[in-house]
Amino acid sequence: MRLSKFFLPTTKETPADAAIASHQLMLRAGMIRQESAGIYSWLPLGFRVLKKVEQIVREEQDRAGAIEMLMPTIQPADLWRESGRYDAYGDEMLRIQDRHKREMLYGPTNEEMITSIFRNFCRSYKELPKLLYHIQWKFRDERRPRFGVMRGREFLMKDAYSFDISEAEAMKSYNRMFVAYLNTFARMGLKAFPMKAETGPIGGDLSHEFIILAENGESEVFCHRDLLDLPPPGLDVDFDGDLQGIVDERTRLYAATEDVHDEAAFAAIPDDKKVSARGIEVGQVFYFGTQYSEPMKARVSHPTQGEVAVHMGSYGIGVSRIVGGLIEAFNDEAGIIWPRSVAPFDVGILNMRAGDEQTDAACEAIYNDLIAAGLEPLYDDTDARAGGKFSKMDLIGLPDQIIVGPRGLKDGIVEVKDRATGERVDLSPIAAVAEIVRRHGTKY
Repeated sequence: MRLSKFFLPTTKETPADAAIASHQLMLRAGMIRQESAGIYSWLPLGFRVLKKVEQIVREEQDRAGAIEMLMPTIQPADLWRESGRYDAYGDEMLRIQDRHKREMLYGPTNEEMITSIFRNFCRSYKELPKLLYHIQWKFRDERRPRFGVMRGREFLMKDAYSFDISEAEAMKSYNRMFVAYLNTFARMGLKAFPMKAETGPIGGDLSHEFIILAENGESEVFCHRDLLDLPPPGLDVDFDGDLQGIVDERTRLYAATEDVHDEAAFAAIPDDKKVSARGIEVGQVFYFGTQYSEPMKARVSHPTQGEVAVHMGSYGIGVSRIVGGLIEAFNDEAGIIWPRSVAPFDVGILNMRAGDEQTDAACEAIYNDLIAAGLEPLYDDTDARAGGKFSKMDLIGLPDQIIVGPRGLKDGIVEVKDRATGERVDLSPIAAVAEIVRRHGTKY
């Protein structure tokens, strides 16, 4: 993509109403625009990151055996009356009527709808287990939307739902999603730690939030320091094998959000192993048994017990929220520092003298070679001043930069900069392309 053709409305000023780094930088970098409180348009740069995050989430769900579908944003109120949640959910639910005065709602979550779909098509235990998911926009009418996309009213969410014949089988599905989440966040460069959590309006009595530690985190979290050193399971994990050991390794160490924090259990941890910090939730998993299947009559035949209500779980990842979480985790005084796996573009090319025949030709060759290698470059071909080009490229946080100017080209070299480390090396144009390809050879 040529910057002269792209839509990238960056600003130098920090918005007065943006309180945290991610909100400030997303506005300054031209990633989003606020349309009303807690509701944002995703501009091209932000949308590219959103789609990268979404694709990693999708790939890990598919790898774990979940099946993708798509449910509507608008749901009939009667489904929620069946489960008993319509009145209980509270003011966060946006209730509406269509032109025929039928009561509808803008879905904050999809337990009722997926249960209704399941009961209409699955009748036998032989059809279990089932693990279904979709990636869809949700709406929750937050009382105080704040922190940009971190606590918005409209947000993109991956929600998955499992259906099993028993609690024991349901825990296998829970473990499957638990491990998939560990790998999902690791692929994005995030260290996300599972912590016992309140189940809230979703219900049930077992839940873990996946937390990234951040100074601006909304909630206080408490954990054993050794949890922070555990590596992700890795892409070679066998989802058809026994995952209990991986889950046990993460859950045997104390880790809890403030809502379920146990002071006595935390006090028993050696002082040098205690961690009390702020955290950002990027995902949550729930097991709630027959809470929805019983009242909504989602039953299957059982080989010895007749018809039984299925055991269910739900598993959410805030796709749009993760974008903000990534920026909270990866930024400096100059701007964003994207991990390579989610960067909107792989590399920025800075033409230091647009209009100069030799410099233009070198940039064009590098640009075309990177595309031919399967990478996505952003080529700053504008006639802006050098300082402005450097500032903009640092602000938007592309992981690598290739700086091309007539002075270096006289010696047959260009400069390659690593955004995260600031390291700069001089290479020939051909070697610069090879180096960028090498750096992006693996994104996990």
